[in-house]
Amino acid sequence: MTSQEPIGTQSPDTGAYAASARAWIRGNLTDALRTDRAHVPGASLGDKIAFEAAQHRAGLVGITWPKDYGGHGLTLREHLEANREIGLAPMPNAVNSIGKELAGPIIMAVGREDQKLDLLPKILKMDHIWCQGFSEPGAGSDLAGLRTRAERTADGWRVNGQKIWTSGASKSQMCLLLARSGTAEDRHKGLMLFAVPMDSPGIDVREIVSIDGARSFCEVFFNDVIVDEANMLGAPDEGWAAATRVLSIERATNRMYRAWRFQSEIDHLVAACRSDLRAFAILSEYKRDIAEARIAVENLKGHVETLVGDLLAGQQIGPRGSFPKLYWSEAHQRFAQVAYEIVSRLPANAGQPLADLKARMELLYFSSRAETIYAGTTEIQLDIIAKRILNLRKAG
Repeated sequence: MTSQEPIGTQSPDTGAYAASARAWIRGNLTDALRTDRAHVPGASLGDKIAFEAAQHRAGLVGITWPKDYGGHGLTLREHLEANREIGLAPMPNAVNSIGKELAGPIIMAVGREDQKLDLLPKILKMDHIWCQGFSEPGAGSDLAGLRTRAERTADGWRVNGQKIWTSGASKSQMCLLLARSGTAEDRHKGLMLFAVPMDSPGIDVREIVSIDGARSFCEVFFNDVIVDEANMLGAPDEGWAAATRVLSIERATNRMYRAWRFQSEIDHLVAACRSDLRAFAILSEYKRDIAEARIAVENLKGHVETLVGDLLAGQQIGPRGSFPKLYWSEAHQRFAQVAYEIVSRLPANAGQPLADLKARMELLYFSSRAETIYAGTTEIQLDIIAKRILNLRKAG
C-alpha cells in the first residue's frame, strides 16, 4: 500500500477529493484484489482486511464519522464522491460492511460515550469485524417476531436463541445482537440491542454454503451466553426504535457505490464483448436489455444523489430509504440474469478478457439472487412504501 496523508486533509473541495480518491484506488488496488481479474489468484482474507484498513488511513472510510471516534469529520458530499470512485473500480466488497454501515451508526446514535470511544475506532482500524444478529429462522424480515431472549441475572444478561443468515459471523469479533426481555407476543416491546463479543462462552457459529460456494452466511446459536450490562446499547426497551433506525440507515445511505458498481459491470460486459466479434454479435441481441440497465443506473444515481442532497439540507429520510434499495435490487438482479445469459453463450475458445468477464458475471448472477431478500425483502419494501409513504389501507 502506498503511504499518504488522508485524502480529506489534502482536498477540501469535492472535485479534488474525488480525484485524490481515484488516484489512491488506482495506486493500491492490486490485481489480486480486482474482481475483473479471475485469472489472477485472489487476495486472502488478511489481504482484504489490510486493504480496508489502508482505505481508512487514506480517508476513504469513516468519512463522516467524528474525528474523536477515529473518523475524518467530513460530510455526506465527500462520502458520495468517494463512493462513486469505489463503485467504478472493480474492488472487492468490504469485509467489515456491517461494522461500518450498521453497528457504527447505531453505536453513535444510542451508545454511551465510553462505548463510542472504545468501539468505533476499532471498527475503522479493522481491529473488530462485526456481524448482525437480527434475522431468525422464524422471523426473517419480521423483526418484531424474533424469539431470542435476554434475561437479567446477577452476572449480566443471559441470552438464549438462534440467529440465521448472519453474514460474516465466522470471521467476526463482535455481534450487533437484537434480543427481547419479554415474550414473542410482546412484538415491539422489550427489544434490546447488545454489542456481544463473538468469543463469549456459549456462542456456536456454523457456516452455511451458499449457491455461489461462499461461506459468508452463518447460523449462530446462543446457549446461556452472559452479556455484560456494559455491553447493552441504548435503553432496555429501545431495541425496536434502534433496529428500525439501523435499517433506515442501511437502506438510505449505505453502499452508495452500488449505482456506480452497477455501471462498471455494464461497462465491463460491453468492453469485453467488443474484444471478440463473436461475442459482440451475441451482445447485440441484448441491446434493449443493456439500454434498460443503463437507464436503471442513471435512475438509481438520481435516487442516491437526491437523498444525499436532502440529508445535507437537514431533512429526515425515514421510509424513503426503501426506494433505492428496492429499485437497485430489482434492476440489478435483472441485469445479472441478462449478463449470465450472454456469457453462457460465449465461445469456448474465447480469450482472457472474455474468460475474466465470464467468471465475474457468473459470480454476479449467483450472488444477485439474494439481493431482493437481504436488508429487507422486496415485499417488505413495498409494504413500507404502501403504508408509510402512500398511506394505503389494506384491501377489504
